Amino acid sequence: MSKREDVQISMEEIALQNEYIEIIKIQNEADLKETGEIRKVMITTYGCQMNEHDSEKLLGMLDHMGYIETIDMHEADLIIYNTCCVRENAELKVYGNLGHLKPLKNKKKDMMIAVCGCMMQQPHVVEQIKKKYAHVDLVFGTHNLHKFPQLLVESKKSEKILIDVWDEEGRIIEGLPAIRKFNLKAFVTIMYGCNNFCTYCIVPYTRGRERSRTSDEIVNEIKQLALNGTKEVTLLGQNVNSYGKTLDEDIDFAGLLYKINEIEGLERIRFMTSHPKDLSFRLIEAMRDCDKVCEHAHLPVQAGSSRILKKMNRHYSKETYLELVQSLKKEIPNVAITTDFIVGFPGETEEDFEETLDLVKKVEYDTAYTFLYSIRQGTPAAKYTEQVPENVKHERFDRLLDALNDIIAEKNKKLEGSVLEVLVEGSSKTDPNKFMGRTRTSKLVNFEGPKDCIGKLVKVKITQARTFSLNGEFVEEV
Repeated sequence: MSKREDVQISMEEIALQNEYIEIIKIQNEADLKETGEIRKVMITTYGCQMNEHDSEKLLGMLDHMGYIETIDMHEADLIIYNTCCVRENAELKVYGNLGHLKPLKNKKKDMMIAVCGCMMQQPHVVEQIKKKYAHVDLVFGTHNLHKFPQLLVESKKSEKILIDVWDEEGRIIEGLPAIRKFNLKAFVTIMYGCNNFCTYCIVPYTRGRERSRTSDEIVNEIKQLALNGTKEVTLLGQNVNSYGKTLDEDIDFAGLLYKINEIEGLERIRFMTSHPKDLSFRLIEAMRDCDKVCEHAHLPVQAGSSRILKKMNRHYSKETYLELVQSLKKEIPNVAITTDFIVGFPGETEEDFEETLDLVKKVEYDTAYTFLYSIRQGTPAAKYTEQVPENVKHERFDRLLDALNDIIAEKNKKLEGSVLEVLVEGSSKTDPNKFMGRTRTSKLVNFEGPKDCIGKLVKVKITQARTFSLNGEFVEEV
């Protein structure tokens, strides 16, 4: 892999990539004249919202090259897997899908296959692809996304797999085109990387250290989105609460929220992910005071045992976490709190797990993302010897889900009869005659309403509560 000790990305570099975009565009236009067919790309994204946003940038560059998106691999001329390495299951899916592509590649020799994202930042993964998946054309990582046009041109010329994975993170790249999946809602990355080094997590090794975008760059991007009709933005970072620490300007995440709250045309602000150790009272005040910030805090706890939290290197205890929750509920009475749990971390005893169940009862989460612990090569926890048996992990996992689902269902039941503000996103996935949208607390609502309500804020009366969604009746536009 190529190593960059200190990466400086200039406007000349961006101009160079635009030249490569033009080269591919000319090639694709020539192919269109000859065959009558437009070049198509299929992108499959694994993992977090940061990866989703990276895929939007790839699609933006590909759009400028003359590609259109498809969801059918058999008609694709270019297939890209944007990968995640946080969970073992996501990695296994990538390997499985790459294997399934081999017969298709044998039939379509000109089809290109590219693999990018966090998995590629791990040397053993790249070696695995070289050995077992020689039909892959291009491998690149998380730090050189801006070089994709050049890499695509070079890989078309190369007779073997082209690998370009940088070991060091570079400066933040501004101005890359992006194709947003939704006009109403947009992801906006405010910072990259992570400095926390939780013992189970590979992210600091694949995404690099924390780097924050300037507040002006972020505000200008959101202003443009609002002008184009975006109603809701989700601010992204591995730990948004530490925003601003790498900047020369005197600003923190609370200060950024106050700035974004002033943007005309924007209706809602969400953010994720928040590390509990960096959740300040000033940030809680900003959430309370900024009318566009939704009453929703995603606050990953991972475990309810202070002993396990220490082994995870989370830098807070069960008690301090509960104090944060109490502060949030006091200042923002209707706040919805969601979280992440890891079940079966090395050394987790039945007593530790009971602490997790106790935490669930005390916090009363609105939803939770639960995961079985899986060993991530290269992390400190991978060397821990007290691995929990798989059958014990699964048994605890089921008990945790039961405890969570009972509380979530009970909380949703209390919403029956209430009238809630909903941002209408489109047709319901369960009933095409209904619409769907989300409340400010991120509850999914299905309801019947006027045909022109998509993209609007409306009032909906909740008529029926389900565990994971709500049904309602349209009342009026806001």
